[in-house]
Amino acid sequence: MAEAHQAVGFRPSLTSDAGEVELGAPVLQEIYLSGLRSWKRHLSRFWNDFLTGVFPASPLSWLFLFSAIQLASFLQLDPSLGLMEKIKESLPDWGGQHHRLRGVLAAAMFASCLWGALIFTLHVALRLLLSYHGWLLEPHGGMSSPTKTWLALVRIFSGRHPMLFSYQRSLPRQPVPSVQDTVRKYLESVRPVLSDEDFDWTAGLAQEFLKLQASLLQWYLQLKSWWASNYVSDWWEEFVYLRSRNSLMVNSNYYMMDFLYVTPTPVQAARAGNAVHALLLYRHRLDRQEILPTLLMGMRPLCSAQYEKIFNTTRIPGVHRDHIRHLRDSRHVAVFHRGRFFRVGTHSQSRLLSPRALEQQFQRILDDSSPACPHEEHLAALTAAPRDTWAQVRRSLKTQAQEALEAVEGAAFFVSLDSEPAGLTREDPAASLDAYAHALLAGRGHDRWFDKSFSLVVFSNGKLGLSVEHSWADCPISGHMWEFTLATECFQLGYSADGHCKGHPDPSLPQPQRLHWDLPDKIHLSISLALRAAKTLSGNIDCHVFPFSHFGKSFIKRCHLSSDSFIQTALQLAHFRDRGQFCLTYESTMTRLFLEGRTETVRSCTREACNFVRAMEDKEKTDAQCLALFRLAVDKHQALLKAAMSGQGVDRHLFALYIVSQFLHLQSPFLDQVHSEQWQLATSQIPVQQIHLFDVHNYPDYVSSGGGFGPADDHGYGVSYMFMGDDVITFHISSKKSSTRTDSRRLGQRIQDALLDVATLFPEGQHLKRRGLGEEDSG
Repeated sequence: MAEAHQAVGFRPSLTSDAGEVELGAPVLQEIYLSGLRSWKRHLSRFWNDFLTGVFPASPLSWLFLFSAIQLASFLQLDPSLGLMEKIKESLPDWGGQHHRLRGVLAAAMFASCLWGALIFTLHVALRLLLSYHGWLLEPHGGMSSPTKTWLALVRIFSGRHPMLFSYQRSLPRQPVPSVQDTVRKYLESVRPVLSDEDFDWTAGLAQEFLKLQASLLQWYLQLKSWWASNYVSDWWEEFVYLRSRNSLMVNSNYYMMDFLYVTPTPVQAARAGNAVHALLLYRHRLDRQEILPTLLMGMRPLCSAQYEKIFNTTRIPGVHRDHIRHLRDSRHVAVFHRGRFFRVGTHSQSRLLSPRALEQQFQRILDDSSPACPHEEHLAALTAAPRDTWAQVRRSLKTQAQEALEAVEGAAFFVSLDSEPAGLTREDPAASLDAYAHALLAGRGHDRWFDKSFSLVVFSNGKLGLSVEHSWADCPISGHMWEFTLATECFQLGYSADGHCKGHPDPSLPQPQRLHWDLPDKIHLSISLALRAAKTLSGNIDCHVFPFSHFGKSFIKRCHLSSDSFIQTALQLAHFRDRGQFCLTYESTMTRLFLEGRTETVRSCTREACNFVRAMEDKEKTDAQCLALFRLAVDKHQALLKAAMSGQGVDRHLFALYIVSQFLHLQSPFLDQVHSEQWQLATSQIPVQQIHLFDVHNYPDYVSSGGGFGPADDHGYGVSYMFMGDDVITFHISSKKSSTRTDSRRLGQRIQDALLDVATLFPEGQHLKRRGLGEEDSG
């Protein structure tokens, strides 16, 4: 999602946490620390690891094994081939009367050793099986015999009834690609956007890099890949996110929308009550590991590590580096309404409050007419300020208003009860959706606590939305939570006929606690400056959202093509018509096939895609010729996507090489050139992961309409899309109003035209529209 902006803007600040001295130790120290962080995370997860570490076996299997050994001993059989007798001899002699006890202990110890060896064997076998990626290379709709065999073996070794973290010990580590292959793929990716002269210069830098520095940097990465859980993910979090000094608003946050066409209730407090209750139900299931791990093809597990920090998490600003603070539990939420902050307890006598009780608490806040204290109303604008500024102000705030600050930062999540309505309106559907997106992405600059892992936004007409900070996890994680929340609050919890939550209020509950901020005079100016900057940044964002309903996933499937590759290739046509040139395109895909994997970049602007676009703009090319080139472009994109998912992408490897070069103080003109690239088109698909929670056939309107993020470049676009059911695709576009080269609505129209023009190349789409040309369709 928003990672493209962070990836472009990061500057490696290789300083200690105190920020005063430069790290003098070699890169080996950083590799050692990466491994140390990995082991600390494993220790912190000890209880989860204990519960899931024996999977796919179970504790009962130990009891079965022990009983079988005891039965064999009773029958005068020795399945241990003498080992139990040796174990018995090594035990202390407690006298003749304890001879049987020594035998039982010896049997238990042998059973434990044998059980542990079997579990280790299962883990190794499953890890080897999960390292196979041939299934990704299968043709669309087909499956070879080796892949069928692999699937059968995975099914045998995977066990039954997995918990969320059951597969973590069996996931393979992300491989370090061949540096020669990475450089070759990089040069191939930039060829369509560079002139012959610039490409020759870049190729020369690449050859110099391969000759002089690549092998040394690659050696250090290989070393780290053996020692740490993942050779790149911790550095990605550290340097791309936590060391970024930019404002989090727009740059490092993204949003997710409510149902597009329906609002289950217009009662703001009721919608907040059900939504908060559903979110906390999700947290309860998460704590108990009752959320099923995500499985590709229903069999291949993805890494679940990012789920750990959804709740009770805050990004704490630092002068040179932020850090993520995660609490084991939190029994309250922080609420913002009309410039005032409240602490609302979520539990009573260790039980989660009912939706109706939560509604009652939120209604009490809405009915509270007390005014905001001076400067309190705009206090949250500090979380949208540059991180260095906010870190310095926070030090003063912590000494003067520690209790209030702790209540916000220690909350399960942040809730903003907005005083304005939002969502689709019949009077002006386009403008209302654009305003809805803008409100979620930036708000008014002072009504979101951008440091929290996520903020639930509840508008006055009952519409919902989510604003998510990006550093702790990627979009599919928050998307999974959001799907559960929408489905639960609407279909399971439901509302009464008058729009309120079901159940009865609880008059015995104490009033929500108003938080009081003793704001020192010296931060008043900081708040004013932060508010001014936040409003400027917010006012510069141009958002456009539209549902494309001419066709959707079902049409693309009938064409026997990948839905994502279809859209990505059409986006190249739309962007070319908008800007008249090709540009580097960033598409985010996941690498969660590997332990602690996060994302990789798919460089969607390929030579094949450019050939297709040129053919579409050439009046002399026939539909058949364009269709053939389109299929080649789609196939190329699919190959790049599968390579990225299987750890053979370009950008994360080059990023890690660049970080190592900085630690070693090695200047690499090639890596500097790679790092200086600008992504003028950043894209992302928001997946629907739990379609079983929604009845898209009978209730097609009850599906989330996706979300969006800010542009990665001042003169570029951010584009996300989501397939709503089978026949609708929702697009979210963002750009900067200050740029004379971009216009979000204009690109939206280009995307619609491009999709229709591509669809008419297929026999199934001839009824939609004839293929248009750039000049004819520019008006």
